[in-house]
Amino acid sequence: MRSLFDDPSAVRDFLLITITMGGGAAALTGRAIAAAWRPWWHVIPFMLLLGAVVRFLHFALFGDPLLSLAGYAVDTAVCLVCGLSGFRLMRVSQMVTCYGWINERAGAYRWQRKAASGRAGASESG
Repeated sequence: MRSLFDDPSAVRDFLLITITMGGGAAALTGRAIAAAWRPWWHVIPFMLLLGAVVRFLHFALFGDPLLSLAGYAVDTAVCLVCGLSGFRLMRVSQMVTCYGWINERAGAYRWQRKAASGRAGASESG
């Protein structure tokens, strides 16, 4: 079993497969789930599957152990972080573009209600 500390090529493999390929696919999956207006927790089952795919790629391409619980946990954690991040970025974009009259961007991962413009003293009648 290779370790990141024992084999310098293991770091390269981790960056290539887990971070670049797995993280990229996870971010795109999170964006797609958000684009369908599904809730955030729909990302989790997809990331569990994607973690298994990333673990299989490590096994098939570099001979890493397939049934490594620690390897699967790390791969899935990276996919989960990237997937939820992609989901949140897409949801913020949706809330700002689709509901632009009421929301404004308040950072990369947040939106906020726009301040009332000149109608602070107006009363509603009904």
